[in-house]
Amino acid sequence: MAKTKPFDEYVSQYEDWFERNKFAFESELRAIREQLPKSNNGIEIGVGSGRFAIPSGIKIGVDPSRKMGKIAQKGGIEVIDGVAESLPFADSQFDFALMVTTICFVDDMEVSFQEAYRVLKPDGFLIIGFIDRKSPVGRLYQQHKEESVFYRIATFYAVGEVVSNLKKAGFNNFSFTQTIFHNLAEIRDIEQIRTGYGEGSFVVIRAIK
Repeated sequence: MAKTKPFDEYVSQYEDWFERNKFAFESELRAIREQLPKSNNGIEIGVGSGRFAIPSGIKIGVDPSRKMGKIAQKGGIEVIDGVAESLPFADSQFDFALMVTTICFVDDMEVSFQEAYRVLKPDGFLIIGFIDRKSPVGRLYQQHKEESVFYRIATFYAVGEVVSNLKKAGFNNFSFTQTIFHNLAEIRDIEQIRTGYGEGSFVVIRAIK
């Protein structure tokens, strides 16, 4: 069952995070852009309010939260009601799919990756941005899960777990970028973007079909 309740009920709280943590957000956005292919034929799965899709030039998004979707639509995104485990698209349709902080809220990560694989063209890319469970921010989020209306329903994953599920779905040729090397409260400027993972709390994985 789609975890839409907090995203429908606490829209302003969700949006406030991006304003309060503008440098962290910009850092995450830059790490994602390093992995995005140069193509206009992409989608964001779990588009939310369009915070990542709009500045990345993505025009189509899928999300089960109607209130979030309305915000994204105002930013020019075509938002389709749906969930990651059952994408409303034909096979082999897109050059790339983006998922940012979405895997921690899906009901079934393995099925979500299978669906992404299905709708991508051969040699298409799946780009995933998420907080690494083993990172400093990941550990902090887990310690304070019950204090957040969003993270109390989230499941956090380590990089190895995500890669394992991507392989099961048929993806290969992985590349990694990372950012957020300080706790959010300490960030006063845009963070570095580095290749690999294991140091930064926000990791982006690009996989190829």
